[in-house]
Amino acid sequence: MRIVKQVIQGIAKPLTHICNLSFKTGKFPRKMKIAKVIPLYKTGDKHHFTNYRPVSLLPQFSKILKKLFADRLNKFINKHNLLTDSQYGFRPNRSTSLAVIELIEKITNSLDQKNYAAGVFIDLKKAFDTINHNRLINKLERYGIRGVILNWLRSYLHNRQQFVKLGEYTSSCLDIACGVPQGSVLGPIIFILYINDICKTSNILQFVLFADDTNIFCTGEDLQQLLELITSEMSKLKRWFDNNKLSLNLSKTKIMFGNCKLNNDVNVKIDGVNIERVYVNKFLGVTIDHKLCWKPHIKHVKSKLSRSISVLCKAKHILDHKSLHILYCSMILPYLNYCVEVWGTTYKSSLLPLVTLEKRAIRTINKAEYYDHTNLLFLHSRTIKFIDLVDYQVAQIMFKARNKLLPGNIHELFFDREGGYNLREKLNFKMLAVRTTLKSQCISIGGVKLWNGMNTELKHCPNMIQFKNMYKAMIFKRYRDEGEL
Repeated sequence: MRIVKQVIQGIAKPLTHICNLSFKTGKFPRKMKIAKVIPLYKTGDKHHFTNYRPVSLLPQFSKILKKLFADRLNKFINKHNLLTDSQYGFRPNRSTSLAVIELIEKITNSLDQKNYAAGVFIDLKKAFDTINHNRLINKLERYGIRGVILNWLRSYLHNRQQFVKLGEYTSSCLDIACGVPQGSVLGPIIFILYINDICKTSNILQFVLFADDTNIFCTGEDLQQLLELITSEMSKLKRWFDNNKLSLNLSKTKIMFGNCKLNNDVNVKIDGVNIERVYVNKFLGVTIDHKLCWKPHIKHVKSKLSRSISVLCKAKHILDHKSLHILYCSMILPYLNYCVEVWGTTYKSSLLPLVTLEKRAIRTINKAEYYDHTNLLFLHSRTIKFIDLVDYQVAQIMFKARNKLLPGNIHELFFDREGGYNLREKLNFKMLAVRTTLKSQCISIGGVKLWNGMNTELKHCPNMIQFKNMYKAMIFKRYRDEGEL
């Protein structure tokens, strides 16, 4: 143990000296700016280099130095509120589910008001690799990042080199003229600062951003005016991409209309290129369809669960319950859990195949018979049923909304109960009137209904950990009571 401490101290002292010297002088160590790139095969013909994904490996000490700088930079960004609320990528207390929630809320609001809705899914070519360093430095200076800090970032970006290693072969080092370093904790932060002003290109379009995954939403009462509006505003956006040295991939950019009554002749052109109209598109790992019935996404999850369950069935003959439960949590639960607060609120009939598969999986890991009741099996595995999992995830969003822990755009979806009396329902939200069933399934309506129906003890939980524990205990108690009947 003493030897380990001596080794740690021997590493920590020179590393601390390097960090302090780097921050004081505004210079990033040159030897830490060399990256090793290893190409990993994706799909397609192995003889085409475009079918390989380059993975950049950086020196370990440089990662520690950049982590220290990134923490300070994040504090500065949050203190001065530099980033737009529409940006969800690589920011604390923000997730892909919140980004999808904002998009779905905008679409359903438009449809509930009998308006036409259009969403454009932007595709960028190698966005992180084409950032112009001089333009980036100018933007950072405009955001108030100046002096020694700006010099440090300039030193960090300039005179970088990389070499490629493929098997036993290694290339010579070449200079990097543009882009932010991959594999770095600092790269994504710099990137979202670089594209932060994209929202200022239009006062009409609404943006939902997750790093380089960009969705643009627009709505209107008249279809023809909406199409003209999208065409003109997208032309402005295209000029912004060109000025910022970012390549818009028009062939992979898609448009979807949230109204099933539209005919097939509707199209939008940008620079003479037709934007393909789609009825199903994947955004941040969630398959969105133009009717928001979520059947394509449920079908995708169903196929993933079926494959995973087949693995469990083969493994149950050689593994114990604990090992099978680990497989369940790693191969099945992530598909059921991901963004389920968005798509899991749809009709119960649509979710029935997933419920059936989950029961089959829980019987498998408990080595139970085909017709055994599952309440006690879920209780034994300390696992929540899918329908309860949906409410569990929605309840967490509502707890954050009640305690003002959500981003501004999401928090605006909820309104406090009217009336100034300090009554039992003082922690409730206002229930809004809606026209469509589609809107009633959204978290701004269904989530409010769930929260208002909770007991007072749950609503008064002081923190998220206690809230989750109490909510789970309530679910497991119901399983126990139902299983004993």
